[in-house]
Amino acid sequence: MSSPILINLAYLVSAILFIFGIKMLGRAETARRGNLISGLGMLLAVLVTCLDQDIVRFEWIVAGMIIGATGGVITARRVAMTGMPELVALFNGFGGLASLLVGWAEVSPAKGALPVFTGTTVSLAIMIGGVTFTGSIYAWGKLSGKLGGKALTYPGQKAVNAIIALAILISAGFFIAGPRETANLALGAVIILSLLLGATAVMPIGGGDMPVVISLLNSCSGLAAATAGFVIANNVLIVAGCLVGASGLILTIIMCKAMNRDLLNVLFAGFGSTSSAGAPSEGELKPITIEDAYYVLEAAREVVVIPGYGMAVAQAQHAVRELGDFLEANGAEVRYAIHPVAGRMPGHMNVLLAEADVPYEQLQEMDDVNPHMAAVDVAIVIGANDVVNPAATDDPSSPLYGMPIIEAHKAKTTFCLKRGKGTGFSGIENQLFLMPNTRMLYGDAKGTVSGLAGQFKESR
Repeated sequence: MSSPILINLAYLVSAILFIFGIKMLGRAETARRGNLISGLGMLLAVLVTCLDQDIVRFEWIVAGMIIGATGGVITARRVAMTGMPELVALFNGFGGLASLLVGWAEVSPAKGALPVFTGTTVSLAIMIGGVTFTGSIYAWGKLSGKLGGKALTYPGQKAVNAIIALAILISAGFFIAGPRETANLALGAVIILSLLLGATAVMPIGGGDMPVVISLLNSCSGLAAATAGFVIANNVLIVAGCLVGASGLILTIIMCKAMNRDLLNVLFAGFGSTSSAGAPSEGELKPITIEDAYYVLEAAREVVVIPGYGMAVAQAQHAVRELGDFLEANGAEVRYAIHPVAGRMPGHMNVLLAEADVPYEQLQEMDDVNPHMAAVDVAIVIGANDVVNPAATDDPSSPLYGMPIIEAHKAKTTFCLKRGKGTGFSGIENQLFLMPNTRMLYGDAKGTVSGLAGQFKESR
């Protein structure tokens, strides 16, 4: 067989490994193996590409692989689980930047005039890659708190963004079909305006919508990679990019459905721009001690744990698993209710609980838990806010209204673990905290949960 056939067969094997790897990511018990299989597919694709393309000097390739692998290992070991959303945002951003650079590199004076198809794919790679890069960097800034979590809006913002997008398309048109002497100027305008649009597009999106934004930017990074694959005529890059783009888009739609909002509303509604929306809340916060909470849990026969970003901040997942073991040993049925947008990235809570070896069958989705919530003796809300806020069902004036929630307020008793009396990342007051069956457990979540587990340990 000729070399091109062998290379494309290797690319086909890589694509199959990608597909199986993504499929295995859908379950906690196979996710790690799926990640390794996908990584093996990418390694095969990189090695085969090095043999297929005209590499001037392999020293640069080896140096890049060493630097990238070293940076990846160090980052993976040092990043805390609370920093995973920011890390994912950076990954998305640099994926977009890589596609932008690939498209830019194809526009070399030595290659002469570009065909219309090549010019179009180069423009798309640069446009999508540029928007993905700066949009992801801005999302990273919001998630890390460096830029604040609130939406930043100003009069005429949508019109300004529309003008920038139109200017990008016009510049791309001049680059593709305009005179060659102005091509570099037009391409420079496409690059600069795309980078600008990425930041201005994410600016009016509040922290409550960041999980959706991360998922969408992940999809965009895949589309950018696919268009870069068309630029350099690389089949495996096209396939991998399409897989990431499609899976990211599907996940984005699922996230929007979980919030009862459409994607346009997420992108353009400026959710989170105010912290005082909604009707005034009535009632008072009712604190409870760890000792008193233990007596309630000791008598419980059905317990549901509802984790949120606060659990990640406190690194309380192992303590939660320990408490769950004590509750089960005491005769209680323990389940973990996971909202699709809990945390600050898709699947954040699943990853945390899987890290603590919580049995996968105990993780249940919102729709499976809610019908039985009225029979639950105790619901333990650990650092969650919007995903359990009754205002989503009771208050038409709330920005959350219509969003499906985990109905913790219907449990016989609800414990809410919080460090303080703040409103949470989105800035919306949680009515659950004021309900008559809710008791507040203040303090660090890890210390509080460990204290509850310690009470069970002492009673043995």
